[in-house]
Amino acid sequence: MAEDLPVNDELTIPAAQLEERFVRASGPGGQNVNKVATAVQLRFDLAANEQLLPAQKARLARLAGSRLTKEGAILLQADSHRTQSANREDARRRLAQMIREALPRPTPRKKTRPTKGSIERRLKAKQQRGELKTSRRPPSAGE
Repeated sequence: MAEDLPVNDELTIPAAQLEERFVRASGPGGQNVNKVATAVQLRFDLAANEQLLPAQKARLARLAGSRLTKEGAILLQADSHRTQSANREDARRRLAQMIREALPRPTPRKKTRPTKGSIERRLKAKQQRGELKTSRRPPSAGE
Protein backbone atom coordinates (compact mmCIF):
# COMPACT_ATOMS: atom_id res chain seq x y z
CA MET A 1 0.00 0.00 0.00
CA ALA A 2 1.22 3.48 -0.81
CA GLU A 3 2.12 5.91 1.93
CA ASP A 4 1.30 9.63 2.04
CA LEU A 5 3.07 11.75 -0.58
CA PRO A 6 4.60 14.95 0.81
CA VAL A 7 4.45 17.68 -1.85
CA ASN A 8 5.74 20.63 0.17
CA ASP A 9 5.68 21.85 3.78
CA GLU A 10 1.94 22.62 3.70
CA LEU A 11 0.57 19.91 1.40
CA THR A 12 0.62 16.13 1.68
CA ILE A 13 -1.40 13.87 -0.60
CA PRO A 14 -3.06 11.09 1.46
CA ALA A 15 -2.26 7.50 0.54
CA ALA A 16 -5.97 6.83 -0.05
CA GLN A 17 -5.86 9.05 -3.15
CA LEU A 18 -2.86 7.22 -4.63
CA GLU A 19 -2.98 3.83 -6.28
CA GLU A 20 0.12 1.91 -7.35
CA ARG A 21 0.18 -0.99 -9.78
CA PHE A 22 3.30 -2.95 -10.55
CA VAL A 23 3.56 -4.27 -14.10
CA ARG A 24 6.26 -5.77 -16.27
CA ALA A 25 8.47 -3.18 -17.88
CA SER A 26 9.04 -2.99 -21.62
CA GLY A 27 12.32 -2.84 -23.46
CA PRO A 28 15.67 -4.55 -22.90
CA GLY A 29 16.51 -6.26 -19.63
CA GLY A 30 16.70 -9.96 -20.37
CA GLN A 31 15.13 -12.38 -17.91
CA ASN A 32 14.65 -9.65 -15.31
CA VAL A 33 12.23 -7.68 -17.49
CA ASN A 34 10.32 -10.82 -18.50
CA LYS A 35 9.85 -12.22 -15.00
CA VAL A 36 9.74 -9.31 -12.54
CA ALA A 37 7.09 -6.58 -12.34
CA THR A 38 9.42 -3.61 -11.85
CA ALA A 39 7.47 -0.90 -13.71
CA VAL A 40 5.12 1.25 -11.64
CA GLN A 41 1.84 2.82 -12.68
CA LEU A 42 0.96 5.55 -10.18
CA ARG A 43 -2.62 6.81 -10.28
CA PHE A 44 -3.68 10.02 -8.53
CA ASP A 45 -7.42 10.74 -8.41
CA LEU A 46 -7.44 14.46 -9.13
CA ALA A 47 -11.23 14.72 -9.34
CA ALA A 48 -11.69 13.29 -5.83
CA ASN A 49 -9.00 15.46 -4.25
CA GLU A 50 -10.36 18.06 -1.83
CA GLN A 51 -7.06 19.65 -0.78
CA LEU A 52 -6.39 21.47 -4.05
CA LEU A 53 -8.36 24.52 -5.13
CA PRO A 54 -10.34 24.31 -8.39
CA ALA A 55 -7.88 26.67 -10.12
CA GLN A 56 -4.96 24.51 -8.96
CA LYS A 57 -6.75 21.39 -10.22
CA ALA A 58 -7.26 23.05 -13.60
CA ARG A 59 -3.58 24.01 -13.83
CA LEU A 60 -2.57 20.47 -12.80
CA ALA A 61 -4.91 18.95 -15.41
CA ARG A 62 -3.35 21.20 -18.06
CA LEU A 63 0.16 20.19 -16.94
CA ALA A 64 -0.78 16.49 -16.96
CA GLY A 65 -1.88 16.67 -20.59
CA SER A 66 -2.30 13.18 -22.07
CA ARG A 67 -1.58 11.57 -18.69
CA LEU A 68 -5.02 12.72 -17.48
CA THR A 69 -7.69 10.01 -17.87
CA LYS A 70 -11.35 10.57 -18.75
CA GLU A 71 -12.24 9.83 -15.12
CA GLY A 72 -10.09 12.75 -13.97
CA ALA A 73 -7.11 10.77 -12.65
CA ILE A 74 -3.45 11.36 -13.43
CA LEU A 75 -1.64 8.20 -14.52
CA LEU A 76 2.16 8.16 -14.40
CA GLN A 77 4.29 5.23 -15.57
CA ALA A 78 7.87 4.75 -14.39
CA ASP A 79 9.99 1.97 -15.86
CA SER A 80 13.40 3.54 -16.40
CA HIS A 81 15.09 1.83 -13.43
CA ARG A 82 15.84 -1.85 -12.86
CA THR A 83 14.26 -2.04 -9.41
CA GLN A 84 10.67 -1.67 -8.37
CA SER A 85 11.54 0.62 -5.46
CA ALA A 86 13.54 3.01 -7.67
CA ASN A 87 10.69 3.18 -10.20
CA ARG A 88 8.19 3.75 -7.38
CA GLU A 89 10.24 6.64 -6.00
CA ASP A 90 10.67 8.07 -9.50
CA ALA A 91 6.91 8.07 -10.16
CA ARG A 92 6.15 9.62 -6.74
CA ARG A 93 8.84 12.28 -7.24
CA ARG A 94 7.46 13.18 -10.69
CA LEU A 95 3.90 13.46 -9.37
CA ALA A 96 5.00 15.66 -6.46
CA GLN A 97 6.96 17.89 -8.86
CA MET A 98 3.95 18.19 -11.18
CA ILE A 99 1.72 19.20 -8.25
CA ARG A 100 4.33 21.73 -7.01
CA GLU A 101 4.38 23.35 -10.46
CA ALA A 102 0.58 23.70 -10.45
CA LEU A 103 0.29 25.25 -6.97
CA PRO A 104 1.44 28.86 -7.48
CA ARG A 105 -0.81 31.23 -9.37
CA PRO A 106 0.85 32.44 -12.58
CA THR A 107 1.77 36.11 -12.44
CA PRO A 108 -0.62 38.19 -14.55
CA ARG A 109 0.86 39.82 -17.63
CA LYS A 110 1.27 43.58 -17.49
CA LYS A 111 -0.07 45.32 -20.56
CA THR A 112 2.58 47.42 -22.28
CA ARG A 113 2.43 49.83 -25.19
CA PRO A 114 4.98 49.97 -27.99
CA THR A 115 7.48 52.77 -27.52
CA LYS A 116 7.39 55.80 -29.79
CA GLY A 117 10.75 54.80 -31.27
CA SER A 118 9.61 51.27 -32.10
CA ILE A 119 6.47 52.59 -33.81
CA GLU A 120 8.57 55.02 -35.88
CA ARG A 121 11.04 52.27 -36.85
CA ARG A 122 8.19 49.97 -37.90
CA LEU A 123 6.55 52.68 -40.02
CA LYS A 124 9.90 53.62 -41.61
CA ALA A 125 10.57 49.97 -42.49
CA LYS A 126 7.08 49.67 -44.00
CA GLN A 127 7.65 52.83 -46.04
CA GLN A 128 11.00 51.55 -47.36
CA ARG A 129 9.50 48.16 -48.22
CA GLY A 130 6.66 49.85 -50.11
CA GLU A 131 9.10 52.03 -52.05
CA LEU A 132 11.16 48.96 -52.98
CA LYS A 133 8.06 47.21 -54.32
CA THR A 134 7.00 50.34 -56.20
CA SER A 135 10.44 50.57 -57.85
CA ARG A 136 10.07 47.00 -59.13
CA ARG A 137 6.88 47.79 -61.04
CA PRO A 138 7.08 48.17 -64.80
CA PRO A 139 6.64 51.78 -65.94
CA SER A 140 3.04 52.74 -66.59
CA ALA A 141 1.77 53.93 -70.00
CA GLY A 142 1.57 57.59 -68.87
CA GLU A 143 5.29 57.84 -67.99
